[in-house]
Amino acid sequence: MLQQRELSKLKDDEQRLTKLVEQINQLLSSKTKRDNDTARAPANVPLLNNKTPDSTVSGYNFASLRGKLRLPVRGELVNRFDSPRQEGGIKWRGLFIRSKNGNEVKAVAGGQVVFADWLRGFGNLMIVDHGSSYMSLYGYNEAIYKRVGDKVQGGDTIAIVGNSGGSSESGLYFELRHQGKPFDPLTWVKIE
Repeated sequence: MLQQRELSKLKDDEQRLTKLVEQINQLLSSKTKRDNDTARAPANVPLLNNKTPDSTVSGYNFASLRGKLRLPVRGELVNRFDSPRQEGGIKWRGLFIRSKNGNEVKAVAGGQVVFADWLRGFGNLMIVDHGSSYMSLYGYNEAIYKRVGDKVQGGDTIAIVGNSGGSSESGLYFELRHQGKPFDPLTWVKIE
């Protein structure tokens, strides 16, 4: 019974995030109209990330950055895109990177903050629009340093790691989306 309630809560949280991203996409597409592979390691091989984004990715069209992005935080990749969640019934739509509380979270590329607030299941969440219907999402933050409307460059510190999303350990929940649909960030980043 308790497990069923938890699963239901997780599904509700995912639906809430999907609805939020859809609303943001609608706003961005109407604004546009007005304005007019990292090799994939087996899931059981731990991946450690020691390099974070820097300004070298700034000024480029996001779509041209495939294979050049870095993960937004130093740490160990614990959960991967499309892998089953412990609670069962649903899969990860992004990555969970275990990292020390207080570590800096960096923007993976330049863009504009379109959401910066608390969202149940994702804690302090920031969403950055990179143009051409690409977005990056950063959840579970202890604190967020940017506000809606702020411009960011690749490598800018935008938040600090925490566990505000209800996770039992500190880390960053990270997603990439195109046209509102999540895709595997590991196909776009290089881990060093």
